[in-house]
Amino acid sequence: MKRRDLLSLTAAPLLAACATPPTPPASPAGPPEGAATPPTETASAPTTTPHAAPTPPPREWRAAWVATVANIDWPSKKGLSADAQQAEIRQLCEVARRTGLNALILQVRPAADAIYESALEPWSEVLTGTQGQHPGYDPLAVWLAEAKLRGLELHAWINPYRARHSTAKSAPAAVHVSRTHADWVRRYGDQLWMDPGEPAAAEHTLAVVRDLLTRYAVDGIHIDDYFYPYPVQDAAKNDVDFPDEPSWQKYAAGGGSLARADWRRYNVNGLVQRLYAVAHETRPGTRVGISPFGLPRPDLRPAGITGFSQYDKLYADVELWLREGWLDYLAPQLYWPRAQVPQAFDVLLQAWAALNPLDRPIHPGLFTSRIDATPQSWLPDEILGQIDSIRRLAPGSGHIHFSLVALAQNRKGIADALRTGPYAP
Repeated sequence: MKRRDLLSLTAAPLLAACATPPTPPASPAGPPEGAATPPTETASAPTTTPHAAPTPPPREWRAAWVATVANIDWPSKKGLSADAQQAEIRQLCEVARRTGLNALILQVRPAADAIYESALEPWSEVLTGTQGQHPGYDPLAVWLAEAKLRGLELHAWINPYRARHSTAKSAPAAVHVSRTHADWVRRYGDQLWMDPGEPAAAEHTLAVVRDLLTRYAVDGIHIDDYFYPYPVQDAAKNDVDFPDEPSWQKYAAGGGSLARADWRRYNVNGLVQRLYAVAHETRPGTRVGISPFGLPRPDLRPAGITGFSQYDKLYADVELWLREGWLDYLAPQLYWPRAQVPQAFDVLLQAWAALNPLDRPIHPGLFTSRIDATPQSWLPDEILGQIDSIRRLAPGSGHIHFSLVALAQNRKGIADALRTGPYAP
């Protein structure tokens, strides 16, 4: 099922930078040695003593996602010259500074590719229009320099499993995972995914994180809401199961005893736990952020809250990650208006806080790009009101806008309203 369909069926908006460009009306984002140990008795990854979390920033955290997939935020289109791409980087960083943000979350790995120099994955198609083609400069290095010049944190956002987005046009590069390790990759709907049940695929993602953090002084590593992919549906509107039969059979043949759904959750839990450890071992002080779908698992929701279950459909046990401390901040995508009772913003904000025994910072994702030119557009007052709710209910926290393009375009005056309102000095 496409995420835009979930929007209409369950009013469950998502980090659309990871899925589709914002087209109206549904516009919305080397590892430890050896292979992962196959799960045997429990669905949860092994419990460990969590690393001490880095001290949260002493100011309200005001961030925006910068989506590169499908050229949602940057670059504005494929094939721009290196000079034009760098001019856009400077312009967007200046928008962030002028608006009053203090952090950006840049998508550096949209689909097992890279917007930085990498020996592990090819250059992203979003830069030149051809996967694997050098853009003539190192975009992440420029983003880092321009962000730091303006006092902005820069977090590197990766998609852990997607291997090809539906909007991709060019042929996969010779070094892309779909060609070098086709046995890890599954076609699901109109996209390609690395199978979370393949231990070597998880090792590859962890190697990417280690390499990135070794060579770039980013302030954080950030993963979004795509674990197992959102369900694809057949003509009868029934969910099509993710095609992981090969890895499931290998697990079962090795004596695995978990039910299939629990095994899938175990695979995701293991990646999240190890990514947290790898990030802190590689660059101490970095912050690991996760931006999941905005609803808790069904049995842990407040009365009256309904909608899509990431626990059952994406196999993401976010509440476990909070309990175990496998993240430094959580950014649940609270992409609903305050008056929408089944997904009430204030209620969900408090629900996530109640599921946070280690008191990790919670920075909700705001659906700022829902301010657009369609009849369904939100008014800027909705975003301003949500910021007020966060300040009342979670003082000293922060929030993240999806996405920076809405502020750069100053849709319905939202950037002005933020600068002169809640972000005024």
